[in-house]
Amino acid sequence: MTASWPIDTEMGTRLRAMNSAALASSVHLVCRPRENPDGSLINEVGDWREVLAELPRRIHEWMPRLAQEGVVGADAIFACLGPALEVFSRYSRVEKASGEVVPLREYLEQVWAAVAKEALNMIFAGADASGFEEDARLTAMWLWTLTTEVKGGNGNGAPAASQAEDDDDASTGKSISGFSLEYDAARKIAQGLGAHLEALGDLVEVKGETARLLPVAERARALFGRQGVEAPKKKKKAPQGLLFAELLEAEEADGGWGVLKAPKLGDSVLDRLHQAMLLFAASRGEALKRFLVDDGAGKDQRLWRLAQALSALYPAASEEKRWVDGVLGRKKGLGL
Repeated sequence: MTASWPIDTEMGTRLRAMNSAALASSVHLVCRPRENPDGSLINEVGDWREVLAELPRRIHEWMPRLAQEGVVGADAIFACLGPALEVFSRYSRVEKASGEVVPLREYLEQVWAAVAKEALNMIFAGADASGFEEDARLTAMWLWTLTTEVKGGNGNGAPAASQAEDDDDASTGKSISGFSLEYDAARKIAQGLGAHLEALGDLVEVKGETARLLPVAERARALFGRQGVEAPKKKKKAPQGLLFAELLEAEEADGGWGVLKAPKLGDSVLDRLHQAMLLFAASRGEALKRFLVDDGAGKDQRLWRLAQALSALYPAASEEKRWVDGVLGRKKGLGL
């Protein structure tokens, strides 16, 4: 393999692209026989360590270049496979120090990891993405993968129509929401990040061939409540309609933390950010203040870096975008 070029070949207005996460580009791979000028075959053996050392450099060269050309998200991830395979395919085979031949499948696992790491470095510009837990990295990569256009020259895009906020589940007739990807694409992204979708059941829902990143509102029970909490017989009117019924039940089950105290801190930075977003959405200003200041959630600078990144990745018209911006807006006033 000697070259790889993504070409925008698909019309965004075609029926297949409407309300789906269909790719907009085709990736053209250019291949040539692995031979010398005299026509004899090249039988060079590659060193696995050298290949692994060159791989991230190649991805680092290509990912920003693709972004400048407007190739981002899922298109960019798959477009990087070509340059990565150039490194591997120039050899007749690649061997480890022990003499073991490296299969293509093992190399591709390293490619996904390198692509994910480079994408995260672009998303968390100037920040160490390795400082975030796997749920935060997966969320950022998931939203970035759904990016389909570059806005305003800043490299930040908006998730595509695969954000199914108003779609209906044909089998149940219920309204579904969230950010959906084909399961295989989601699995590869998680694999590159060292995460497992099955272990993130309160963040990702897998149904058939589709994986759905749950909207923040659907995480209210997991973040605030107790499994199996029974709703009180007499309910106060839930803030924002019935959307935050779980949050209200959790508050009442814990003796009321709306004014007196804030909820228990979540286990990860993403959990704590989502808790803050829900408190803001539910107009629990006093609890949000205590949560960020007294309990120390806002003293972790990773929370604010993650908030800035997700603010750029959420769709402009989404509730998540409004909520995370609301939390960011409280930072200065709270002295954080």
